[in-house]
Amino acid sequence: MTFKTADLCDDHYDNGTIQVCEPIFGDFGGRNKFSGAIHTIHCFEDNSLVREAVAMDGKGKVLVIDGGGSLRCAMLGDLLAAKAVSNGWEGVIIHGLIRDSADIEAMDLGVKALGTLPLKSVKNNKGTHNVEVGFAGVRFTPGSFAYADEDGIILSPTALI
Repeated sequence: MTFKTADLCDDHYDNGTIQVCEPIFGDFGGRNKFSGAIHTIHCFEDNSLVREAVAMDGKGKVLVIDGGGSLRCAMLGDLLAAKAVSNGWEGVIIHGLIRDSADIEAMDLGVKALGTLPLKSVKNNKGTHNVEVGFAGVRFTPGSFAYADEDGIILSPTALI
C-alpha cells in the first residue's frame, strides 16, 4: 500500500470529505497499514456475528466492530483473525478488545483495537450487520472507506486511492 493517512488528510480534510478518528486505538495485527470498504457489525460482548463476518469474502474490505467499547471481554481472538486472513480481509477496527495478541501480531491482517484481555465473549447470536455505527468521534457507514496506518484512521465516503 502506498498511502499515508497524513497525506490523505493534507489532500482532503479541508474540503470536508473525510473524518478522522480520535486516537484511541492500538495496533495489534501484522499489518500496520490497511484500507478498504467498510462492513460493520454492532454487537455488545457477543462475537457471534464476528465469526459470521470473517467467514465471508473480505477482499478489499475492512471489518468494523462496534463492541460498545466494552472492556469486559475480547471480540476477536487468534482463530477468528486467522479466518479473516484466509478470507482476504484487509483489516479489523474494533471498539473493544482482542485476545491472543501475540498470535494476531504474526498474521497478515491489520487490527486496531482498544486493548487486550484474555476473556472470550459470549455467543448468543445478538447484534446487527451493516448498520451505521459511531465511536472515536466519527460515523462508520457501510460501503464507505477506511484508511489506517501508524498515524491513525481516516474515513471517506468514496475511495481516495
